[in-house]
Amino acid sequence: METSVMDQSKGDILLVDDTPDNLRVLSAMLTNRGFEVRKALNGQRALASVQAAPPNLILLDIKMPEMDGYTVCQRLKADPKTCEVPVIFISALDDALDKVKAFAAGGVDYVTKPFQEMEVLARIEHQLCIQRLQKQLILHNQELARSNRELEQFAYVVSHDLQQPLQSITGFAKIIQLQHQNTLDQAAVEYLSRIYDAGSRMQKLIQDLLVYSKVGQHDQEFRSVDCNEVLRNALDNLQGAIADRQVCLTQDNLPTVMGYETQLMQLLQNLVSNAIKFVSPQKIPQVHITAERQENYWLFKIRDNGIGIETADLEKIFEIFHRTQSAAAYAGTGIGLATCKKIVENHRGRIWVDSTVGLGTTFYFTICTKEN
Repeated sequence: METSVMDQSKGDILLVDDTPDNLRVLSAMLTNRGFEVRKALNGQRALASVQAAPPNLILLDIKMPEMDGYTVCQRLKADPKTCEVPVIFISALDDALDKVKAFAAGGVDYVTKPFQEMEVLARIEHQLCIQRLQKQLILHNQELARSNRELEQFAYVVSHDLQQPLQSITGFAKIIQLQHQNTLDQAAVEYLSRIYDAGSRMQKLIQDLLVYSKVGQHDQEFRSVDCNEVLRNALDNLQGAIADRQVCLTQDNLPTVMGYETQLMQLLQNLVSNAIKFVSPQKIPQVHITAERQENYWLFKIRDNGIGIETADLEKIFEIFHRTQSAAAYAGTGIGLATCKKIVENHRGRIWVDSTVGLGTTFYFTICTKEN
């Protein structure tokens, strides 16, 4: 025999009505459908029953002595313990204003008496289905957050533990190359150079992974940060690349924002470094940095005259380890822009890019103007 969706969807329902006959009719209807039913003849008993054990759903009459249904619903919604329980009003009042008042009190639905059995059952099933989906979503989000924390911790531990043996490998390769270069043949010297270069690339990858895994760990205070000072520090770290490429870098006056100072410096340093790196060797890199005040956030722009990004890659470049074909000829790990995205999201903003191949790229990101 086929089981209906309604029979599979059981729940604990509280009926609140000051008329015993109404309670008997509703109770019999719901019990026959497999629901567990509780009954309350007035508002005080209803509140006590919900406090003792919150039901999955409440069917609530409006016109009751001492405490009407509107008040009962308002009290339930004001209590953190009971505010999530859905309330369906079921009343003989059919004026539009009565329904508006019921929804304003916190009701999720409204059934007018005399009611049709199938209508009531359908509305109950609809609300219980929403409730189940909300609980599943909460559980999935909690599991996702836990998995992300474990992955970040795993990346940090593995990267940290890999650094020491890798430093030994590259260190010994360099020592052999320096001390025995006169006795080694050309092939051996070349092999040692490849070991050292590969180790150095791996070390850069590990360092970038460590930075990426630590972005979510707020070891600094969320406070007022002068972006002009942050940019100066970032440019100091990039001074060698700026001098080597004779970079023409200009900026407008940048704002003071609420944020994590070290993360904002990493963000600007990564974006400026990209703007310098992905410029044809035949060009002098030109980088311009601006910020504009919008309604409730600052919009930052970093524009360059680099090689540009294909349209198909614009949505992918913030994925970790993703590298475009045009970027393959340039050194990098594919982690920098993923780190930028995490930092911007930590500041409740968003980041995106606009680019024309051969002409240049502009990165945009937003930072909220308020702390909360």
